[in-house]
Amino acid sequence: MADLSGRDLAWLERRRAELFGLISQAGDFRRGALNVVWRKCGKPNCACAQPGHRGHGPQYNLTRRIGGKTLNVHLKPGPELEKAQREVAEHQRFADLVEEVTVVSEAICAARPATAGAAPPPAGAEKDDMLRPGSWPGVPADG
Repeated sequence: MADLSGRDLAWLERRRAELFGLISQAGDFRRGALNVVWRKCGKPNCACAQPGHRGHGPQYNLTRRIGGKTLNVHLKPGPELEKAQREVAEHQRFADLVEEVTVVSEAICAARPATAGAAPPPAGAEKDDMLRPGSWPGVPADG
């Protein structure tokens, strides 16, 4: 992550716009980790049952958490594995961009003077809506 100290507000806003542009170009992605595993089949007469044998493989799995549970998907070597490798790499690139946007946005918040006016409302929100109780996400109307 780049050091943002000493950067002026205009530079930070240009960088944030640049990062949003990169995010909008993100390709197909999926969360998870790719693992290479070797497994023993459990047959007593198989070579993998011998001491020191690491087992059958390599086998490739995509591992991810869904709803608090770990899901492993077996991937076939070749196009299926290569596709998953691209998608997982693209997710990492996307996550890195989101992290950088967050850091830059926090620097913008710190650099923007409180007296210079409020930050622009989120896209699609009317200015008056932002002032009405209950219009902020996660904040109840009564307080």
